[in-house]
Amino acid sequence: MIKSVKKAVKIEGIISVPGDKSISHRAMLLNSITGGPAKVSNFCQGDDRTAMLNCLTGLGVNIKQVKKADALNTDDCFLIKGRGLTGLSKPTRLLNAGNSGTTLRLISGLLATQTFESIISGDKSLRSRPMDRIIAPLTQMGAGIGFTGQNGFAPLVIRGGKLSGINYKMPVASAQVKSCILIAGLNASGETIITQPQISRDHTERMMRAMGANISIDGLSVTIKPTKLSPIDVHVPGDLSSAAFWMILGVCHSNASIKIKQAGLNPSRTGVIDVLQMMGAKIKISNVKEGAGEPYGDIEIQSSSLKNTVIQGELIPRVIDEIPILALAGCFATGEMLIQNADELRLKESDRISATVDGLTKLGANITETKDGLVIRGNQELNGSEVNSFGDHRIAMTMGIAGALSNGVTTITGAEANMISYPGFWTQLSELTGDFAGVDSGIYS
Repeated sequence: MIKSVKKAVKIEGIISVPGDKSISHRAMLLNSITGGPAKVSNFCQGDDRTAMLNCLTGLGVNIKQVKKADALNTDDCFLIKGRGLTGLSKPTRLLNAGNSGTTLRLISGLLATQTFESIISGDKSLRSRPMDRIIAPLTQMGAGIGFTGQNGFAPLVIRGGKLSGINYKMPVASAQVKSCILIAGLNASGETIITQPQISRDHTERMMRAMGANISIDGLSVTIKPTKLSPIDVHVPGDLSSAAFWMILGVCHSNASIKIKQAGLNPSRTGVIDVLQMMGAKIKISNVKEGAGEPYGDIEIQSSSLKNTVIQGELIPRVIDEIPILALAGCFATGEMLIQNADELRLKESDRISATVDGLTKLGANITETKDGLVIRGNQELNGSEVNSFGDHRIAMTMGIAGALSNGVTTITGAEANMISYPGFWTQLSELTGDFAGVDSGIYS
């Protein structure tokens, strides 16, 4: 799909973003291994949602859509009947995680605790991403992991069994890897201790605690002991990574005012807000509440004069998914933005460092890549051009926002990649900019 976006004259609106993908996946998976029913509403949208649902139903979990009276959409609420940690069924087919690294890694932690053998894989992109970071700890715990293709890559053949707790030092801060080990630790003998090099997202710890898990946190270390979880209803807050696109659009445009309702405000995820505030962005947070251990609230954004900053070290795990769109913000700020220690971006759905540089350079940005990051020289004026998503949802949406901020028209090839996480992105961009020409002209095809 090709999408054309022209520079917006004005940005204005009140919007909601899809349910947080990380919280949605954990709410669904963890409730599936409890002993009772639970309801998850405002569940995330897109292909990644389908991947998690398909894997869990493939393991015999009963999941059905239900209508929720106060839901804006009728397809975002699900009822799950938990089967307990040991009540899952041996899958009759390969479990397909699609493009979802979260699904593959979290489900692998669950499969490692089962008594049967199963195979989990994904699409071409996911099969090219190394899985050594989960293979090593799961193997140490006693799981048998083999391969039908290249060693260290999906498809993974997982022979579950009786696991033993381990004391594991993670080489890289990764919420997905940490969560995989924590899920396996729920059904391992003894305690499992995980030590992180830096703090990473803590959605799993928060939800496990809300469900009664025997879990404790001491600085960079997380300890889990065998626990039977209790089901809980979860209303998933809006995805802050999705909200980040609108935040950058608002602060970088000269005539903008946007309000995002009920977005997640987990401190391990608000790095993008912290960075923008460091840059001088006008951001206001209000109506803060909490549910299932997760804070959420409304975010208001206005046009701002930005000054570039350095993004590195302990901040990186808190902004890893937002770096491409933050690089765009760097183009409209004064001074130089330096992003370091972000080599993890090269192992995402695309090489996001190279993909970001490719797209923004074509729009006229003064941006260069380093081994582990980016250098952006700001105070630039971008001009429309032809860019590519490289099949990556975050790159596609970053280029869409860039198009609304660039002179002329920007054409994005592979724009359908947004379907992975944010099916309504292009419609909401049209609503905020008032430009419905793309929809009306059939430019989507």
